[in-house]
Amino acid sequence: MRKEDCFYLGHISRKHGLKGELIAYFDTDQTENYTNLESVLLLIQDELVPFFIVESAQNSKGHFILKFEDVNSLQEAEALIGRELYLPLSILPKLSGKAFYFHEVIGFTVLDSVFGEVGKCKAIQDHTAQPIFIIERNNSEILIPAVDEFIESINRENSQIHLNCPPGLIELYLNAED
Repeated sequence: MRKEDCFYLGHISRKHGLKGELIAYFDTDQTENYTNLESVLLLIQDELVPFFIVESAQNSKGHFILKFEDVNSLQEAEALIGRELYLPLSILPKLSGKAFYFHEVIGFTVLDSVFGEVGKCKAIQDHTAQPIFIIERNNSEILIPAVDEFIESINRENSQIHLNCPPGLIELYLNAED
């Protein structure tokens, strides 16, 4: 399976116990959607490798304790620490309305209710207090918080994100180009 056909679920953070169990951090607000996984894909040397889950439990911190088939020792488990976990995009439930997956809106045209066409969504930065649309316009970037207050709608058919930004936010970046 290709990485482009998958989404990032999380990573293996550390060992647990003596029989090859591992603690996995799932980067999601809805861990309940992943309690009965049969397998995950681990990124090993730029390849996605399937690992079948024999046992899974959630600890008090919300992380998962995973026991993989054919991983039966501390040494085998240690080799997997830090590995990224992926799942196929096909298992994600379809979203509607203003809800969206970050990966699905990359390349969408961003429109503002007052300004008009802002540019193309190049990426979404998710390492800040709130996610941020990174929009490319004329070889420069415009950063707009990806928050419900600014998002009017997501038009999947036409690949568009409709925003209602505060006055002056977009112009702030355009004035910087001068």
